[in-house]
Amino acid sequence: MSKTDNSEAAVLELLKQIKYPGYSRDIVSFGMIKGIIIDGVNLTVQLKMEGVEDKIAKGLKDYTLEVLKNESGYEKVQVEVENIPKPGQSAKQTTQTGSIADPKPVKGVKRIVAVSSGKGGVGKSTIAVNLAVTAGQQGLKVGLLDADIHGPSFPTLMGIGTHPEANEEGVIPFDKHGIKSMSIGYLIEKDQPLIWRGPMLNKALEQIVNGTQWGELDVLFIDLPPGTGDVQISLSQKYKVDGALVVTTPQNLALDDTHRGAVMFQHTNVTVLGIIENMSYYRCPNCGDVSHPFGKGGGKREAERINLPLLGEIPMDPKILELADRGEPIVIADPESETSKSYRALWQNVAGKLGEF
Repeated sequence: MSKTDNSEAAVLELLKQIKYPGYSRDIVSFGMIKGIIIDGVNLTVQLKMEGVEDKIAKGLKDYTLEVLKNESGYEKVQVEVENIPKPGQSAKQTTQTGSIADPKPVKGVKRIVAVSSGKGGVGKSTIAVNLAVTAGQQGLKVGLLDADIHGPSFPTLMGIGTHPEANEEGVIPFDKHGIKSMSIGYLIEKDQPLIWRGPMLNKALEQIVNGTQWGELDVLFIDLPPGTGDVQISLSQKYKVDGALVVTTPQNLALDDTHRGAVMFQHTNVTVLGIIENMSYYRCPNCGDVSHPFGKGGGKREAERINLPLLGEIPMDPKILELADRGEPIVIADPESETSKSYRALWQNVAGKLGEF
């Protein structure tokens, strides 16, 4: 929204970014906008809800406030919420629409860590694979789930080109590079497009999570699709996610989406462990000079702005691209490289946030 565009219609367009938890519909289509008051440089948005659980109402208020503060252009922004119990319903009860089932753990899995990004193209999946392998190298039992239904990349990144076996108890994940992994890409033919929408995506995710024989795992990393859509919200509602990692690159375009991604997890009551800056810098292999093709310090500034730790800075490394195409994580193929060392430092920071296993 342009800072010069102070119309109610422009504010409504911003409010359409805010999805109601568990639904693909936004708060505008649900009829929750009671009023928009514009007074010069001041903006007040009034939300009206009926029978919504208190923590969800607070999450919607906080998320709305964050979006408007960062994107509306108004100097002062307020969000007011009116939450009315339905007839015959106490103030503490919730409607079917307003309730969220308690998230459940995955059988045999001690911890779940979601790896996310606000936008595509920041190297999130490569981060997820190398971080998971690094955790496995530290002696943990690790699983890795590719939840990017439309763009699964694990067949390439893990070097797996066959279908998994299955029995009456479910699908048997591949065991490679010291970790167990599962992806929709292992189950479909190569280059086959999946034209699925919200409900089908959520069902597919549920079937992969619960239908895979993970066994006993210390940690399950889930590589989410980019953005803040149905899969991310569904995951945080159905499963007990112990923490989320948000991957970005240093440039402003990625940082704007990083902020939205972090706020989305906070909105759904998932703890954001911190920010990971990928492609942070490039070190010349000949002279050792360091350059910053995508800018310098962006991840740190964004982390400070949203009061989150910067957990790691992963350098640009041409070997990563070459090895990824061959299905070889760099932490295995070149364990003494600067990049591999940065992954080990990253895992130590993540493990410190998760606590003892």
